[in-house]
Amino acid sequence: MSTATTASVSTHILDTSIGRPAAGVAVSLTARSGSDAEWVVLGGSATDADGRCKDLPALPEGTTHVRLDFETEAYFSNKPSSKKQAEAQQDAPRVRDSGAFFPEVAITFAVVPGEHFHVPLLLNPFGYSVYRGS
Repeated sequence: MSTATTASVSTHILDTSIGRPAAGVAVSLTARSGSDAEWVVLGGSATDADGRCKDLPALPEGTTHVRLDFETEAYFSNKPSSKKQAEAQQDAPRVRDSGAFFPEVAITFAVVPGEHFHVPLLLNPFGYSVYRGS
């Protein structure tokens, strides 16, 4: 929960190649207070079965920039077989490379005190998209 002096951050991941949440993706949270300040690793978590990170660390007072780092390579390397994917969604790819084209995704964004920032990641093996959610 944010106060007037801090911002808060949450995220979730949807694997758009199968139309399902991406579970078990490691996420780390880094922050800084000003464009010239050093980045400080605050901690991390992993997405749950619903693709959500519900226990990201709180942001310190004075945070102006945040970076979410998603470890996507392990997620795609550990995906079920393409047969299982096809069962999950009829249009799922029949063949998938091992690993991912983007082994990690780093999203950096500005925050302001007193606001909540929900930053969803829409992910597939060969692309991703992010946006400020609600």
